[in-house]
Amino acid sequence: MEDKKWTILKSEYLFRRPWLTARRDHVRFPDGRENPEYYVLEYPDWVNVIAITNDGQFVMERQYRHALGRTSYELPCGVMEQGEEPLEAIKRELLEETGYGGGEWQHLMDISANSSTMNNMTHCFLATGVEKISEPHLDATEELEVYLLSREKVWELLKTNQFVQALMVAPLWKFFSNEK
Repeated sequence: MEDKKWTILKSEYLFRRPWLTARRDHVRFPDGRENPEYYVLEYPDWVNVIAITNDGQFVMERQYRHALGRTSYELPCGVMEQGEEPLEAIKRELLEETGYGGGEWQHLMDISANSSTMNNMTHCFLATGVEKISEPHLDATEELEVYLLSREKVWELLKTNQFVQALMVAPLWKFFSNEK
């Protein structure tokens, strides 16, 4: 299949913030048509991890998410800092948010939250044999609780749609489907 890349004729930043930048592009499609108002949200890349302890417990978080107005279970996750590699970023995030670290790590997948309007990727990992090595060190804006859940409990939460963040649901489904 032929690459149908659009041509950017003009690009204008509407606002720039540390965690979000909004851009309006004037684009030309391969067939010559134009769209003068195509909006792109620029974010840093994100990372998350399915972290499992030596005794098979999943390290999970419960956190309120204001945009949805609800609290739900999540994988440990975070934003990559400038110049950081994905594995380095998620190891830092897991330790900061939960106090867990170590273990054996493998890359699971890279996914996009919304490839039509967002320019970033989420890098997903699996860490097995993680251990509690410190207390969490949360950022000033973070408020979360850490839980250790059994494999059966995580599977039940997944099957009953208790995880609402698609970027966490995808690697969990991949993990459990590889076990079957």
